[in-house]
Amino acid sequence: VQLQASGGGLVQTGGSLRLSCVVSGRTASVVFVGWFRQAPGKEREFVATINWSDGMTHYADSVKGRFTIARDNAKNKVYLQMNSLKPEDTAVYSCEAVTEGYYSGSVYFEYEYHLWGQGTQVTVSS
Repeated sequence: VQLQASGGGLVQTGGSLRLSCVVSGRTASVVFVGWFRQAPGKEREFVATINWSDGMTHYADSVKGRFTIARDNAKNKVYLQMNSLKPEDTAVYSCEAVTEGYYSGSVYFEYEYHLWGQGTQVTVSS
């Protein structure tokens, strides 16, 4: 399974962006696809995740009500719609996946995900 994120850019506070993650390869084995972000000088942070089969979602408290994760299985894509963006959302965002055989239920933690692609930069100006 390979992942490729795109859609980042520069936006003003209060603006919106939609990130996309293309999931390719043995997608039938994917259990969850999640978004993580890392700001300069900070640790990597969980943002949101979605179950590839049933669409169940989980969000970090910091983005609840502002971000929406969704999937399109026909297109093998996962989206992250980001609204009401704040300067503190500035980070490199990457999508990561966990497949059958590796999944242990800890979807909020990065150690759960063993596949990831190149990130995309999101910059929110004040």
